[in-house]
Amino acid sequence: MEPVASEELAQLLLTSLELDAAALHVGRYCGPWRASTAGSDMASFHMILQGSCYLHCDGQPPVLLQARDGVFLMHGAPHFLSPYADPAATIGGPVIQPLDGADDGSGTGLACGFFRFRGALSPLVIDTFPEHLVCRSDAAHARHTAALFDMIIAEAGGDPLRPSALIVRLVELLLFYLIRQATQGEAVTVGLLALAQHGEFSELLERMLRQPADDWSIARMAQVAHMSRAAFCKHFTGISGISPARFLLRLRMSAAATRLGQGESVEQVAGQVGYQSSAAFTRAFKRIVGAQPGAYRRQLRSAG
Repeated sequence: MEPVASEELAQLLLTSLELDAAALHVGRYCGPWRASTAGSDMASFHMILQGSCYLHCDGQPPVLLQARDGVFLMHGAPHFLSPYADPAATIGGPVIQPLDGADDGSGTGLACGFFRFRGALSPLVIDTFPEHLVCRSDAAHARHTAALFDMIIAEAGGDPLRPSALIVRLVELLLFYLIRQATQGEAVTVGLLALAQHGEFSELLERMLRQPADDWSIARMAQVAHMSRAAFCKHFTGISGISPARFLLRLRMSAAATRLGQGESVEQVAGQVGYQSSAAFTRAFKRIVGAQPGAYRRQLRSAG
C-alpha cells in the first residue's frame, strides 16, 4: 500500500493529540544491567543516548538498539533492555551513573520514562499501534531527531534519578516525529492513521478535521469519499474500527476540548463544533471526555 496521507493531514492529526510525559531515569547503565518500564500499565519510552543494547519483548527475537535510537512501547507490554542478545544472560542490579557528554564506550546511556496521550481522538490514533515502535538513527527523519538527541545528551549530566524537565519535552518532540512518520508509512493497519493512508478517505479526513461544525451526514461523507453510502460505511468502519458517526462525535469533542483550553465559552464552543443546543453539546462532551465542558475548562485553568 502506497502512503498517501499528506503532510497537511499529518499535522492536523498531530494537533488533535495532547501528550504528557515523565522521565524516570537518565544516566549511564553499567555492568550486567537490566532496565524495564513494564508492569505499570502505562506507555513508556527508552532513548539510547550512548552505546548500544538489546530490546527483549516476550515471544519476539531481540532487537539491537544503537546510539540515537529510541523505542516507544505503546501499551505497557512486558519487555526489558539489557546489554546482551541472550535474554537469559546473567544480570545483576543496574549501576546508574551520571551521563557526561563524552562516550568512552563504557556502559549504555539511557533516558527512560512514561507517557500518556489525552484528547478524544487519541485512542483512534494511538491504540492501534503495534506493541513497540522504534525510532532509528538512520531513518529518513534522522536529520531532525539527531538535533533532539544532541539536546537530550547536553541536559543529561545531572542526578540520574532527577532528570532535567527539558529532557521530557525533547522526548515528546521525538514521539511526535515518530507519529508523523507513521501517518505516511505502513506501521499500522487499522485505526485513524490507517484510514489516513487510504486515498479515498484522506480528503474527507482533512475536510472534517478543518471543518468539524459542518453538516457531516453519512450521505455527505460518502459523497466526498466518492462511494455509495453502504460501501462507505463498510470500508470506513472496517479500516478505522469505528463507525463514521462515532468518529464524527470524537472529532468534534476533540476540537471542543482544544477550544475550551483556549478560554472560549461553552456556548461559543458548542456552535463551533456543530451544536445548536448547549445542553446537547454538554451531554455529548461528558459522554466522550468524562467531564462537563464547564468543569473541564475550570480544570485546565487550575492546572495552568
